[in-house]
Amino acid sequence: APRRAEPGAEVLDRVKERLNKEINQFLAAKNPLNQMQLQLLARAYHVKWTPAYQNPAVVQTAVRGLDALAITYRTNKEIAHAGPATYNPEWFGLGPCGDVLHLLREPIQPLLNVKIDAADQASPDRKTAYADMLVESRDWHTRHRRLYTNQSMINDLYIFAAHRGVAAVDPSRAKSDQEMLRYLHESIGLEPWLGSETDNGPEKPVGDKYYQLTKKGLSRELGYVGYYGEVLDWVAQIYDVTRPAVGKPGDSRIAAQLAKIALARAVFRYPTLDADGNRAMRIEAIVGWRDAHYPGNVVYAQRSSWDASAAQVAADTLEPKLVAFVHQMFDDNQFFKSVDDQLRGGGLRITAGLLGVPDQYESIKAQPKTNVRLPMTPGQPDFVFSDEEDGVVAVKNGDDILYVSLYWRARNAVNFLARVHYMTPTMDRIAVVRQETQLQPSGQTYTRPDHINFGFANGGLKYPGEVHSAHAGEKLPIAKVPADVKFAPGRENVYAGKGDFYTCSYGPYVIAMNCSKDKDFQFRAPDTKNVVNLATREPVSSGASLKVPAGTTIVLYTRTAATKN
Repeated sequence: APRRAEPGAEVLDRVKERLNKEINQFLAAKNPLNQMQLQLLARAYHVKWTPAYQNPAVVQTAVRGLDALAITYRTNKEIAHAGPATYNPEWFGLGPCGDVLHLLREPIQPLLNVKIDAADQASPDRKTAYADMLVESRDWHTRHRRLYTNQSMINDLYIFAAHRGVAAVDPSRAKSDQEMLRYLHESIGLEPWLGSETDNGPEKPVGDKYYQLTKKGLSRELGYVGYYGEVLDWVAQIYDVTRPAVGKPGDSRIAAQLAKIALARAVFRYPTLDADGNRAMRIEAIVGWRDAHYPGNVVYAQRSSWDASAAQVAADTLEPKLVAFVHQMFDDNQFFKSVDDQLRGGGLRITAGLLGVPDQYESIKAQPKTNVRLPMTPGQPDFVFSDEEDGVVAVKNGDDILYVSLYWRARNAVNFLARVHYMTPTMDRIAVVRQETQLQPSGQTYTRPDHINFGFANGGLKYPGEVHSAHAGEKLPIAKVPADVKFAPGRENVYAGKGDFYTCSYGPYVIAMNCSKDKDFQFRAPDTKNVVNLATREPVSSGASLKVPAGTTIVLYTRTAATKN
């Protein structure tokens, strides 16, 4: 396939033009800016090519906007819980204000003893008023954390940002970094996620052993997720908020986890064509829980999003493989196309996400090139990747590419279904298939509702007329849920639909996945010749009994079956 011809580096000029126009408008604004606008200005204060760079007007604009919010907070504390001007208010609170104060910490100090309302002698000074609203935002959000990985990350990112803001204006009211880092570590899978704070300690709604990410670095929502699983932009922001100052290293554990997550996602990019017939790598989303986009977006090291570019994490970490994946994107000339696509979107969120692009591009461009490529790239070695916590498999076998979610959309009970995406040079197949599932039964069942659109919440749109689901009334077994986890039949739960052992057959492949932590399982190989264990490349006897230890997966390939497809 040909290399994309255009666009080229001229898109970076358009990025700068867009940012600088927006920044100049902010600096000229007569009314106080909202906290998201202030956050962009505070970030741009440290970017050399912008008119905000080291500009005292940024600081004056910031305190004017913060004063307005602090005055509002005095009569409406709810703004600290659900931050105005944000797209999911209860996830943000006033955390972006905290980030503004952290980013402008030094130049703002001389202005903190001024009253927030010069016309009101009873009004507090900025130091007190800013700290008041940020302490409220910080503490309220520790009591209102969220389970889904991306939501947990956003909520906890802005808990820490609020903490940083308090530390910037009144260190005596700040908690220790170590205490507050716990929330970030929990959200990115470094520590067990303990849920919201209560008067009696952490709530622990999913026990005290649940991690937001798998040991191999994938997010859990509840199993493998495509686009929503691309949490790299948020983890990068989490890392950035731990930096003591711009350009200084942040928390080392978070930096290592950021690289680990990015490398884990790398196997979920497959070779194909872009919309114009040029060579490209796309994200695997079709076997995901929360999205089913086909084909997936063009993605290499990182998915470009409203909040970040495709080079963000590679530039932040300079991890050699991630840098190489971005170089592969450069070689295919897909990077500038991704930036061009971002520029087509409107709104402040996208504008803010573009701020780092020019410097990220220059940083990656300056790194030495290697021959490293994304794992699914043609010519790369064959492999089997499995994540038993997410119940997902990725296989490269010659020209075959196979993705399977064995634990798939089983929100309430075990559903005996797997989602398959199987690609060869001559075909592309997507299927939902029946599979064998062994589980530790709870003795409870879930009755499938009469949903005809999507299988959660209220079932989505209702079609006109008498349209019913053929599955309505089917009873599915609920797997045993740990005793320390709050659960009732019908509630979504990460344990209720998870099997211990899956056996899934599709085309020439048989997958046996042991998701248990402490049990071995046996399964019978196909009664045919020419069966190969793809992980070991060793032949398997017809009908052999194979042991699958806890937390492992076996993928068998039958050559004779392949020739029939």
